[in-house]
Amino acid sequence: MAVHPIDYRYGSEEMRKIWDEENKLQKLLDVEAALARAHAKLGNIPEESARVISERANTKWVKPERVKEIEAEIHHDIMAVVKALSEVCGEHGKYVHLGATSNDIIDTANALLIKESLELIERYLKELRDVLLKLAEEHKYTVCIGRTHGQHAVPTTYGMKFALWLDEVQRHLERLEELKKRILVGKMRGAVGTAASFGERALEIEKLVMEDLGLKPALITNQLVPRDLYVELMMFLALVASTLDKIGLEIRNLQRTEILEVSEPFGKKQVGSSTMPHKRNPIRTEKVCGLARVIYSNVIPALLNNPLWHERDLTNSSVERVILPESFVLLDEMLRVTLRVLRGLEFFPENIERNLYLTKNLIMAEPLMLKLTERGMGRQEAHELVRQLAMKAFEEGRDFLEVVEKNEEVRRYLSGEDLTSLKPENYIGVAPQIVDKVIALVRTQMQKEGL
Repeated sequence: MAVHPIDYRYGSEEMRKIWDEENKLQKLLDVEAALARAHAKLGNIPEESARVISERANTKWVKPERVKEIEAEIHHDIMAVVKALSEVCGEHGKYVHLGATSNDIIDTANALLIKESLELIERYLKELRDVLLKLAEEHKYTVCIGRTHGQHAVPTTYGMKFALWLDEVQRHLERLEELKKRILVGKMRGAVGTAASFGERALEIEKLVMEDLGLKPALITNQLVPRDLYVELMMFLALVASTLDKIGLEIRNLQRTEILEVSEPFGKKQVGSSTMPHKRNPIRTEKVCGLARVIYSNVIPALLNNPLWHERDLTNSSVERVILPESFVLLDEMLRVTLRVLRGLEFFPENIERNLYLTKNLIMAEPLMLKLTERGMGRQEAHELVRQLAMKAFEEGRDFLEVVEKNEEVRRYLSGEDLTSLKPENYIGVAPQIVDKVIALVRTQMQKEGL
């Protein structure tokens, strides 16, 4: 019976399959088979033995149940795999695991699992990039109120919001390319990293194994591939999670009843509350924001796994069994949910306009101050005058521009036409050009990728 929600509730079947027990065993067997083939190429073992080991190094021959039986007896997970593979290879089994230590197999197999997982994460990130690019382009001129400290600031556009996220996702894709160069490495270096157990041609053996598996050999190791690489991986996953958290948080806030500018999609038969039938709760984005907290928390144990006793101890092992699959499966869930939300995002134009004018033009204080400065009033003097007028309008519940229009000092500097031009829609600066620039840069990168 499943216990952890990643087994039955979160993540795609594709991602869960990467980290399931059978696939993890298969990756260990893939490494053992590649090692046997490397030994055979260098004449260390018979080619027939390498052929048999390669043929039988799969879960059709080596059953997870048998591996568990052996481990229950000997209390060593990798030796259980080695013994299970050896016994199905008959006389050729004596060449299984030749020269290797456990983490030669584990760390190299982990790299294969991470590689598969990152390929899926990259695919989702590119889909997210496509969706955000489309939204940024479509809403380049959708003017809305900008908020700082939770208060109405000055106008911005929805195109700016989406382009900001788009730019961030593009950086994640660039980070991922750099990360893959460092993290997708394996090792065949033996007990403490000297490779003494592989003999004089140790580095040739390692090179052949890694080429066979599509990995690079780590530059230097002790018994482990350096765990700062795993820390970097976990930080990358957490950083992607933080972007999804950011997107989810913004949508949740904009879906508040009193704001309701956008909303995540709500199905025809969807139930919002067990007691309040009217509710349209943002449950998808709330899930995204909640799961991000788990991924953030997994960075700390990854950091603690880097300093180990001498050439290694075992304190990292149990931790990595948990945080690697958990973080990948949860991020997979977050990415897929965010994609569904953004693809079905609902807009409420009438509320966007309503909120733009909610403060009765108080948001025009900054452009008024700048216009007074342009006409000759000192900047600090203009700031104080406009501040006083804004406070007066707020306290009296009046339209800011009406208060401004009746102020004699303002009228000494500004004409009626100047005041008429003070509209939120006119104060978005070069927002459309900024969005265009982001879109152009992203499209250039996509062309380089051959998309």
